[in-house]
Amino acid sequence: MSRSRRAVAATAGLLAAVLVSSVAVPPAQAGGKKPRDVHPSLRHHLVAFYDFDHPVRGEPGREADQGRSGTTIDLVNGGAAMRVPDHAYPGSGRALQTRQLSPTEAGNDDWKAGIYSATGVPSLRAFNAVEGITVMGWVKMTGENPKPNSNTANPDDRFNAIGLAGVLTGDSDGHGVRALLELIDVNGELRLVALGRRLDGGNSQTYAASEDWRTLLPVGEWVFLAATFDFTDGTLALYRNGKPIDGFYTRTDDPWLVAGPGEHRTTATDPRGIKIGGSFPQDTREQNPCDCRMDSLMFLDRVVTARQVEKQYRHVTGRR
Repeated sequence: MSRSRRAVAATAGLLAAVLVSSVAVPPAQAGGKKPRDVHPSLRHHLVAFYDFDHPVRGEPGREADQGRSGTTIDLVNGGAAMRVPDHAYPGSGRALQTRQLSPTEAGNDDWKAGIYSATGVPSLRAFNAVEGITVMGWVKMTGENPKPNSNTANPDDRFNAIGLAGVLTGDSDGHGVRALLELIDVNGELRLVALGRRLDGGNSQTYAASEDWRTLLPVGEWVFLAATFDFTDGTLALYRNGKPIDGFYTRTDDPWLVAGPGEHRTTATDPRGIKIGGSFPQDTREQNPCDCRMDSLMFLDRVVTARQVEKQYRHVTGRR
């Protein structure tokens, strides 16, 4: 073959290789993981997912995210000991144990989990200027709640809330939230609630369950909870074991300022983190600890439908 023909052949081969690499190989995609315990209809919007079966290699006190964001969280104060052999549903592995350790001391030793950054957590950007959020997962009460208030000298004083799981606002001190599942005092009575805030520094809205929280979350029983936050129209919802929970709004005005025209989203800031089992994941203060276990916590950047909540529940329990 002549030199000119060899050059043409080499050029053609190189061009073919470029075309193959740019066309035949699909581009890398965020969120390539497909957790088997998440219903397929939810995976695309699964920002963060923690099943507490995936310690970070070499750092057992941290938990790897199985969602698309890759947001690693800390198991605060208890580290690897917070992973316990308990099963929320058939096939699940370990669960997360959270608890209060020193009820009479204003210290920082409560077992809780999460992540915090005063400048925002970039991997949670899906919750920046978002139209809706869903928080869901399995919860089992393992002791007496609410816990004694370790921040006061009165031994009879108790915290007015029990923290479950939520996404912080973009200006949070570790307590303020954009979307939260918790139990909190509503008009003198503790209730299971979905509590959300659309605007940083703005007012919150709360949707509270009508039924007694001790019936909804009996000690020693795994329960699947979900809360949705629609920031476009100011609506919230609660679910238990795949079914909607009857409830009421604690405010009848427009705390999220969605009555006016235009597009309504959350403030365009990255959340400062996630909190699980209590507030202040940066471990600067004790607030609203939960004596409970949690499993398969999911944080999604959309309002899932009632049908999808039911599908997720049936997906892992095998119920038809």
